[in-house]
Amino acid sequence: MPGYHTKQERVAIGGAASLRICSLLDRQQFFDPLGRAEAVGISSAAWPLFGLVWPSSLHLAACMAGRPLAASERILEVGCGLALASLVAHRRGADVTASDCHPLTARFLARNARLNRLPPLRYRLGDWAAAPGLPGREGRARVFGRFGLIIGSDVLYERDDAGHLSAFIDRHAGVQAEVLIVDPNRGNRPAFHRRMAAAGFSLEETVLGSPVVDGPAYRGRLLHYRRAPAPAAAGVLPATLRQ
Repeated sequence: MPGYHTKQERVAIGGAASLRICSLLDRQQFFDPLGRAEAVGISSAAWPLFGLVWPSSLHLAACMAGRPLAASERILEVGCGLALASLVAHRRGADVTASDCHPLTARFLARNARLNRLPPLRYRLGDWAAAPGLPGREGRARVFGRFGLIIGSDVLYERDDAGHLSAFIDRHAGVQAEVLIVDPNRGNRPAFHRRMAAAGFSLEETVLGSPVVDGPAYRGRLLHYRRAPAPAAAGVLPATLRQ
């Protein structure tokens, strides 16, 4: 690929077969001649981060390898990067959509699906800060609709004072949706908790203290949010019971 170097490797996934993954060679890669990444606020230092395999993404992929999947469940991965968790769920036959805002994510996703002999995996532009209803860049369709499960790994890396991520999740979460986020103990977690609680999500945390596969120790948490439907007013039947 012009302008940057890549590598291919077998990535071990806890509880599932390994994935063959094309990723950037290292964190020194940068190639944005048309300023596409800069236009959405991705700096030269942050540009390569989408294309690397991160420990949190391995934990999320392992979670999706072992989680029971419902046939009718729609899954959305936010800030997917190389989308290991989406690829694992896709390989299991789940209805999954991967999303990100990096201009090259779709290219790497398509290539990695082919490397693993998988059919194309649905990809949508997931720009958390964009106003709903705006068209996607360069003809790329934005995330639309609601999902029963929303997943993400290491997505709390910014302060997000405006609450863009929680608002995006709220906008695309179904009535009884679940949200799974693997977080490497980022300091922005408490503020995110408060915003999710305001949107009607309860939280259960699981401490993650060891690597999924052989590797260095990991310190983080699995954040499991659930949203239950609002109780019906007195004398009003829930929509599912109305005739």
